[in-house]
Amino acid sequence: MTQLIEQQAEVTGELAGRRLDLVAAELFPDFSRAKLQQWLKEGLLTRNGEPVKPKDKAQVGDRLVLEAEQEQQVSDRPQDLELDVVFEDDSILVVNKPAGMVVHPAAGHADGTLLNAVLYHCPQLEEMPRAGIVHRLDKDTSGLMVVAKTLQAQTALVAQLQDRSMGREYDAVALGVLTSGGKVDAPIGRHPKDRKRQAVVVSGGKPAVTHYRVVQRFRAHTHVRCKLETGRTHQIRVHLAHLRHPLIGDPLYGGRLKLPAGASEELKEFLRSFPRQALHARSLGLIHPVTGEPLSWQATMPEDMQLLLTLLDEDLREAR
Repeated sequence: MTQLIEQQAEVTGELAGRRLDLVAAELFPDFSRAKLQQWLKEGLLTRNGEPVKPKDKAQVGDRLVLEAEQEQQVSDRPQDLELDVVFEDDSILVVNKPAGMVVHPAAGHADGTLLNAVLYHCPQLEEMPRAGIVHRLDKDTSGLMVVAKTLQAQTALVAQLQDRSMGREYDAVALGVLTSGGKVDAPIGRHPKDRKRQAVVVSGGKPAVTHYRVVQRFRAHTHVRCKLETGRTHQIRVHLAHLRHPLIGDPLYGGRLKLPAGASEELKEFLRSFPRQALHARSLGLIHPVTGEPLSWQATMPEDMQLLLTLLDEDLREAR
């Protein structure tokens, strides 16, 4: 079965001067670079109405238009997995992903993923690129995600991600005491020595902006709310670690565990054994791709983070 793909995007200043195949990979993230190169060569991906070569350079204001057909995109099997549906209509599906669930099948996680779950819930998504999933959360990050159920919705949601109009806010619990909120504007790229990690890099990184504000300070930790302008891999985790306030439980960026002096054994043990990065996608806001209506949702923190904050608050009160 084939499907018609119709998408377009405009080249912004940060992408100007780069090869068109690299720019296309940024602007059309649902497709592989190899597939986009093929479409460029076949004239199915054009610039300002004209065919171009993958190595041609992009200019500010260039309009890239993709009009192609593609075979069924998803070969992964549907699975009847528990799915916490927050909102659903004919165009979009909003779910509250639990910690521990991988979004896309990959090496070591062939099934049991969010993609497998949404394919069972909406079988028609097998015809969509990436089963309609337009953004992701790390395996051990909980919270809200939106899935497109039509190509029209997918195009609109990807555009909102690209123009930074999709609102995403996260609850996080960081090591150390932050004195105030602020903004981290620091590019992120692959760590030069560890390919599993990302890092703030001087050159070659992608622009990344995170706003954060303090919700509550504890004796040796801080509950913060982070709002994303961009959506880079591990962005909040990397940016808070860059501030020297990594997340509790973060296996990649966490650093040395800090235990408040005189803390209860219950709190010490809970901090030592906290099983994941303390990060939850608490709110999601977007413009409905069909009605144009602004919509927003919130998801309560899961029990592990709620208990963490309760124990930290009790420790603060007992120390006064």
